[in-house]
Amino acid sequence: MRKINSRGAVARDSRASRTGKARGWMLPLAMGVLLAATSASAQSPPPAKKPSQTTKAAQSPMPAVLPAADFTLEPKAIEILKAACGRLAAAKSMAFTATLSYENPSRLGPPLVYATKSDVTVQRPDKLRVISPGDGPASEFYYDGKTMMAFEPTANLVAVADAPPTIDAMLQTAYDTAAIYFPFTDVIVADPYKDIAEGLQVAFYIGQSRVVGGTTTDIVAYANATVFVQIWIGTADKLPRMLRAVFKDDPARMRHQMELSNWQLDLAFPAEAFASAKAGAATRIQFARPDPELPPGLRPPVTGRPALKETTAQKPTKKEE
Repeated sequence: MRKINSRGAVARDSRASRTGKARGWMLPLAMGVLLAATSASAQSPPPAKKPSQTTKAAQSPMPAVLPAADFTLEPKAIEILKAACGRLAAAKSMAFTATLSYENPSRLGPPLVYATKSDVTVQRPDKLRVISPGDGPASEFYYDGKTMMAFEPTANLVAVADAPPTIDAMLQTAYDTAAIYFPFTDVIVADPYKDIAEGLQVAFYIGQSRVVGGTTTDIVAYANATVFVQIWIGTADKLPRMLRAVFKDDPARMRHQMELSNWQLDLAFPAEAFASAKAGAATRIQFARPDPELPPGLRPPVTGRPALKETTAQKPTKKEE
């Protein structure tokens, strides 16, 4: 069998590798091939201030130190988060669409936005399917309680491995063995509130929106030592509709957004929904982390995952073929 390094049919999250387990519902999804961009739109300079505006600004300068905000774990915010997590945890099955966009620095400096989409089907406790087209190679992931398959249709390559008997354990194994991570992981685990509650430092209620998700939503912000998240949760159905996050260790404060739509809960899915004959017939590769080999102590750059490919050193001999 040919052996080439798997670059993961689903993206890895660099921050998860440093924490052992990612915190919060929104994590960046690196695409297979980042599209190079070199053009920038010209912008007109802002109009000059009138003398009266300049004088007024000089008379009322911004204070050197802003007063500290008195944010705590507001009971209303916690209540809304718990209600959403409880609704997800109670569902025996679910299907939804996760549309993700995240910023990445351009060659000129200002960030560009890249996007991907995942159609997700879950049947607890041991089945998952993720179909992900995006701005890069499409990928598919199947888990049937015994086996997990990461498939890249364009290259016709599939990585297959034995898997634990629960979704939670499988997700951990997929990350440990192949750096496979889904940004919506905390939506599909058995206890969604656990990761939010652990290390939670701030949670406060913002208000309501009638724009996001085509319904009325309650808006909550929460943060821990790693990430600041703003989440929109359906007021009536308690389902998350959108999340925006900024990671505290990111000096550029790049923004990451995930929209969750097309929710369906407690439907019956056939067993064949969590397998693929086409993936099973594809060329086999090994599950392997895509981390580059670097000298000890040197951190890899935060970039999109490279496409599945074969290096010269890994080409099979004629006998192996």
